[in-house]
Amino acid sequence: MLDRQRLVDTLGEGALVERPHLFSGVVVPLSEVVFDQLTHFVTSVTNLVALPAYQTAIADRQGAGLTLMPPGVCLAFDFHVGGGAPQLIEINTNAGGSLLVTQLERAWANDAAAEQAEAALLGMFSDEWRAWQPGRPLQTVAIVDEMPEQQYLYPEFVRWQKLFEAAGIHCLICAPEHLHCDEAGRLWHGEQSIDLLYNRLTDFTLTTETCAAIHTAWQSQRSGQTSGTLVTPHPQAHAVWADKRNLQWLSDAGVLQHFGLSAAQAEAIVRCVPRTVVVTPADAEHYWSTRKQWFFKPQAGFGSRATYRGDKVTKRVFEDIMQGGYVAQTFAPPPEIVIHPSDGDEAISLKYDLRVYAYDGQIQLLAARLYQGQTTNFRTPGGGFAPVRLSVS
Repeated sequence: MLDRQRLVDTLGEGALVERPHLFSGVVVPLSEVVFDQLTHFVTSVTNLVALPAYQTAIADRQGAGLTLMPPGVCLAFDFHVGGGAPQLIEINTNAGGSLLVTQLERAWANDAAAEQAEAALLGMFSDEWRAWQPGRPLQTVAIVDEMPEQQYLYPEFVRWQKLFEAAGIHCLICAPEHLHCDEAGRLWHGEQSIDLLYNRLTDFTLTTETCAAIHTAWQSQRSGQTSGTLVTPHPQAHAVWADKRNLQWLSDAGVLQHFGLSAAQAEAIVRCVPRTVVVTPADAEHYWSTRKQWFFKPQAGFGSRATYRGDKVTKRVFEDIMQGGYVAQTFAPPPEIVIHPSDGDEAISLKYDLRVYAYDGQIQLLAARLYQGQTTNFRTPGGGFAPVRLSVS
C-alpha cells in the first residue's frame, strides 16, 4: 500500500497539495518479455546514434558538424505497451520525474530499488563530468529552468539539489537570466562559478534572449574548450535523440540499413516505432483524408504541447499543422488500466504510457504516467506517476 506520509516527509505537504494528481495510487505491471524488448531497443538505438552515417545525417540537417562530447543526461524513451511489441511514442532529452519516482518507490516500501536508481542517476552526472573533465572533481551544479519555482516539477529540482549536496557537490537552482558567462566559457551565478549546468530548459537550441549566457557557454563547449561550464543535456543531444524528425528514420528499415545496421538490427528497431513522416503542405489532402490514423506532433515539441490526435483535430488547427514543422505518426493506442481512486469510489479506466529512463544504453528506472484525455496531463483524479513492477508472463 502507498504510504503517503513518506511522500510528505520528503517532498512536503505543500508540494502534494499544490499537485494533487502528481502521483497515482496504483502499481503498473510489466511483463519480463516486454522489458527485454525495451532493453534491446534502448541498446539498439544507442548503437545507432553512434554510427558515423547517422551523425552525418544529423549534421547535414542542422547545417553544422557534430562535436565529440558527453551524450547528455536525463534521456527517456516513452512507449505504449500491450498487444505486441512496445511502440515508441517519443524520445526526450531533459525528461523529468526520475527523482520523484524514486520517492514514490520508497512510499511503496521499495527502498532498495529507490537507492539503486538514485545511485545510477547520480552516477550519470559523474560519468558525464569525467568524460568532459577527467581528473577534476565535480564541485558545483546549477539546475536551470525558466521561473524554476513555478515549474510543476519544481519538487524534483529540490530533490536533485539534496542528492547533489549529499554527495558533497554544491547545487543551486536558478533561472537562465541570472547567469553570466566569462571569456573562458564559464558560467557564473553572482560570485559562484558553475562546473556543470543541468539544463531543464525547453529552449532546446538555447537561442532565446534569456539563454544568451548559456548559449555562449555552449558554443565554447562545442569548440572543445574544457575550461568552461559543461551544459547537459545540450542542443546536440536534442538533435541526435529527440528531434521528432528522427522518428521517420527509426521507422524506416531501409534508412536504418543505409546508416549501417544489418537487416535484422533495423527490423528490431522498426517493429517498435510507429511509421512517422514529416508533414508537407503539398500532401495536405492526403493527411486530411487519412487523419484518423495519425497523431500530429511538432518536431521540436515537448510535454504533449500542440500535439493532436487526427480524429480530434479541427480544420483550422489542421491548416496550421500543414504550414510545416510537424511530423505525423501512425496512431498507437495507449494501454489502459482499471483503478479505484479511493475506497468506495467506482472503478475507472485510465490510459498510461511507460517512461524508460536510460543513460549510455543502460536502463536506470521505469515509470508509468496515468491520465485521461489525449495525452499525459497530471490533471486526472487517480492519475500521475506510478511505479512499474515486472511480472512473469
